Amino acid sequence: MGFTDKQEALVKDSWEFMKQDIPQLSLRFFSLILEIAPVAKNMFSFLKDSDELPENNPKLKAHAVKVFKMTCESAIQLREKGEVVVGETTLKYLGSIHLQKGVADPHFEVVKEALLRTVKEAMGNKWKDEMKEAWSEAYDQLAAAIKAEMHAEAAA
Repeated sequence: MGFTDKQEALVKDSWEFMKQDIPQLSLRFFSLILEIAPVAKNMFSFLKDSDELPENNPKLKAHAVKVFKMTCESAIQLREKGEVVVGETTLKYLGSIHLQKGVADPHFEVVKEALLRTVKEAMGNKWKDEMKEAWSEAYDQLAAAIKAEMHAEAAA
């Protein structure tokens, strides 16, 4: 069974709801990443020279928005095409930058956990297992596409 209309709607609707509070959610997302894996701080250029999360850092917000948005877009593609198709140049860039930064499979799990916890907190009592499953599947497929590009570049 592929990604369903309902799963796509759950991701899209929750993203629409969360967009209202992106500055706070971006901060929360990165706080969770660093809480789960403090050493990840050095992987982000906008965090490594700081002792605290820069609340007004536009790069932090932009990066968090990209993760949320790309996960949402992957949900739409999963339903429509059965796979995640990020623009080839975007995917090559993502694979390349993640490879350069030394990102490994466990790092994707850290980001996934932070993403799910952020969505759960943002959605409050609207959060249900089916929403978790929808966001999980969308993120997993996006991560798999990035990892495939990383492995292709590493092998080249």
